[in-house]
Amino acid sequence: MTGTGAALPHYFPKWIDRFGVRFVNPWMRRLAPSLPGYAVIEHTGRKTGTRYETPICVFRSGATVAVVLLHGETNWVKNTVTAGRARLRCRAGALTLRAPRVIPPRTATAEVSRIARLGNRVAGLIVLEID
Repeated sequence: MTGTGAALPHYFPKWIDRFGVRFVNPWMRRLAPSLPGYAVIEHTGRKTGTRYETPICVFRSGATVAVVLLHGETNWVKNTVTAGRARLRCRAGALTLRAPRVIPPRTATAEVSRIARLGNRVAGLIVLEID
């Protein structure tokens, strides 16, 4: 999905990802929209068409939202890129996002926030535009 054919780095063992999906995400789906810096991204499955909600940590800069991908290119990232859009629930309300693109490590530009560029030193980013 990065366009280069190279996989994004993955910093956590698979068991941590499974634990997070099963036990942490259900709680964070409820809490994230009210916490600063967190949100829930609503996306549609690229194979099943099922609607999913995934809690994420977001970095906003103007009309751009970035997420550091420490877990690599996960299903929610693939779903969002395939659909070309998503919905974000956060403290600012519900936002429609478009034009998702995955940015490989060490290639972010000034369009994303400084803290997202710091995360991009070691991990990929997904960058979306607010509609």
